Amino acid sequence: MLNRRHFLSRASALSGLAATSALTPAWARSAAALGTGVLPSLSGTDFDLTVGRTPFSVDGRASSAITVNGTVPAPLLRWREGDEVRLRVHNTLDMATSIHWHGILLPFEMDGVPGVSFPGIAPGETFTYRFPLRQSGTYWYHSHSGLQEQVGHYGPIIIDPAGSDPVGYDREYVMVLGDWTFMDPHRLFAELKKNGHSLNYNQRTLGDFFADAREDGLGAALGDRRMWGAMRMTATDIADVTGETYAYLINGLGPDDNWTGLFRPGERIRLRIINAAAMTIFNVRIPGLPMTVVQSDGLNVQPIETDEFQIGVAETYDVVVTPAEDRAYTFVAESIDRSGMARATLAPRPGMEGEVPALRDRPLLTMADMGMAHGHGNHNSETPEEMAPDSVESSHAGSHAAMDHGGGHRGHAGMDSMGSEAGHAMAGHGAANASPSSSTTVHDHPTGPGVANTATMPVSRLDEPGIGLEEVPHRTLRYSQLRSLAPTADHREPGREIELHLTSNMERYMWSFDGVRFSEVVDPIVFHEGERVRLTMVNDTMMPHPIHLHGMFFDLVLPGSTGGHEARHWPRKHTVIVKPGERLSVDVTADEVGDWAFHCHLLYHMHAGMMQVVSVRPDPGDANPSHHSMHGDHTMTGEDM
Repeated sequence: MLNRRHFLSRASALSGLAATSALTPAWARSAAALGTGVLPSLSGTDFDLTVGRTPFSVDGRASSAITVNGTVPAPLLRWREGDEVRLRVHNTLDMATSIHWHGILLPFEMDGVPGVSFPGIAPGETFTYRFPLRQSGTYWYHSHSGLQEQVGHYGPIIIDPAGSDPVGYDREYVMVLGDWTFMDPHRLFAELKKNGHSLNYNQRTLGDFFADAREDGLGAALGDRRMWGAMRMTATDIADVTGETYAYLINGLGPDDNWTGLFRPGERIRLRIINAAAMTIFNVRIPGLPMTVVQSDGLNVQPIETDEFQIGVAETYDVVVTPAEDRAYTFVAESIDRSGMARATLAPRPGMEGEVPALRDRPLLTMADMGMAHGHGNHNSETPEEMAPDSVESSHAGSHAAMDHGGGHRGHAGMDSMGSEAGHAMAGHGAANASPSSSTTVHDHPTGPGVANTATMPVSRLDEPGIGLEEVPHRTLRYSQLRSLAPTADHREPGREIELHLTSNMERYMWSFDGVRFSEVVDPIVFHEGERVRLTMVNDTMMPHPIHLHGMFFDLVLPGSTGGHEARHWPRKHTVIVKPGERLSVDVTADEVGDWAFHCHLLYHMHAGMMQVVSVRPDPGDANPSHHSMHGDHTMTGEDM
């Protein structure tokens, strides 16, 4: 309800914002302030991008954003495959900034990660990015400096193919998902550091306990609470920051602003969906309108029809919809914990609105999410009585009795920094994660203050749709359904395997790989130019993590597949959600020499330390001086480029 006080408050905020915007050129006004949600678009090969602060509002509430050319999202950059682009980025902030070109294949010096590929862009300085375009598809760009991505510093990219597009459509819309906080992001992070549960208002209550006891029995309810207490987690720990703190955006507009895309009934509409949120994994659906997925992370896939899919932070999906009826449809992007949603409208005429569905009941974590059952999404694979609390605590020491624990679990110098092919390898993962044919070694589970829990029975979960979607009554997309449209160019068996654990201590809000934060890491993970490597990730935490590798794509090793012909159409991605308790393998062809960031794309997890550097070392016979990593040898400056 909008009462008189709220109306006057909103009117005052809007009038103040309008007065400010009136002094700003049209190109520099935020999409939300303009009230249209239309993304400004820049095309060609030569660009000037200015990073600065701009007034911004969400659902009528005034705020301030860090913007590129004054808009949230930043302008849509439209490029063409085969061109070379030059982008001059001017920093008008009072702090350093940067732009990372997410998913773009380019020289590592142009990747835009301060401290890894370049020093960043100082206040008042200009940095010129220049690189050829070797791909097509839907991508995006964002700051890799501090927490700027949280407050608006992100935008979409479309690279049109040099030849014909295999996707046929009549019109397209770019839909950039975001999460907005009116709290200063550094204060938000400080709150999480004090208490990692402090911004999760979706916890279970005493009333929930009594309801569970009535439904499942008192013993089962008590056993369930004891288990979660031993893990220092709760079954509702699905998102660190919820809809109580966030407003969820589409193209810079909140749910009340209602972004609208028009269509004529019968048209094929391509929706390019980008999750540019800082911390929010979304579940996307359009009630009454099936979606055909045609692209994932910028690469074409064999078309597959679905009704809902989960999109991790930094992932992109292109879908085609064909609304046949002369009515409005609601596009719903519901947060994974179902505490809020972004919504938009597809309609034949302006002003129309479809029915907005209510938020669904919150999901709860399960035994599979604790890494203690092989149930593949079965919520009832073990009862609380069968899983005693002391067995939960024993998981802290690890349980791989059949493993050879002769080597230590850390020390990236042992991860081939001197040319050894040992590394963090693990044998006997089963068909879903078949080990390479060459000899491998194993390592202990990571331990230390940054490792509160370990998954004792991690399994492949690629054939599951994601937390909260296991029992919905309609079709849901699973990674195992994706197939690359083009065959994989490199279908060699990997020469070695590296295992990496995703680790955390939620009580202290510590996030890491193998229990070691990025600030503590000295040696990078080393790949050798041209080799085929299997990277196996084990999620020892009870939260999903969208993991992103810069500079290269990887092939998802699908369940039940051992390579050969099947592997030729494994889906290729740059970001993948690793579910709780999951063991997930990807194969990487190390064909991009340089230092590349590798991290969880949940912004505050990365900021807290869940990041590493992958260093692709050049072939010793390569005399090209540009093929040398900066790590430990040389720190790039603007003059070097």
